[in-house]
Amino acid sequence: MSNQTNSFPSPLTDEIVKNIDKLNLPVIKKHHVRLLAHCLEIFKEIAKDGKSSFVEDKLLKKWCEKQSKKFNDNNFNQLFYEQMYAAAKKLNSFSQSIKKSFKELELEDLITLVEQNWEN
Repeated sequence: MSNQTNSFPSPLTDEIVKNIDKLNLPVIKKHHVRLLAHCLEIFKEIAKDGKSSFVEDKLLKKWCEKQSKKFNDNNFNQLFYEQMYAAAKKLNSFSQSIKKSFKELELEDLITLVEQNWEN
């Protein structure tokens, strides 16, 4: 979803969202691409100052803790972290399989991942 339609800002531009919406994919796969694209942009932001080719676990935990405070729900943080970590693991494994850094992944790569039902 774009920044204009959410109460929480999205790292995805309107152009990316429109490009995903135009894909010749079932709705559920488009949604999967949007989720992965959203997560990927977050991981790139988290890892932008790091030297690692993958978002570090401690940085991801810290980011999730910060975000979960907005919801005032103690149980949310752990679940949120587990889901974000699963996405990070999937994107990292996929990027390694296509010989790219996760920071180099692009929308086309995410489409390929979803179309192939790729599992790590």
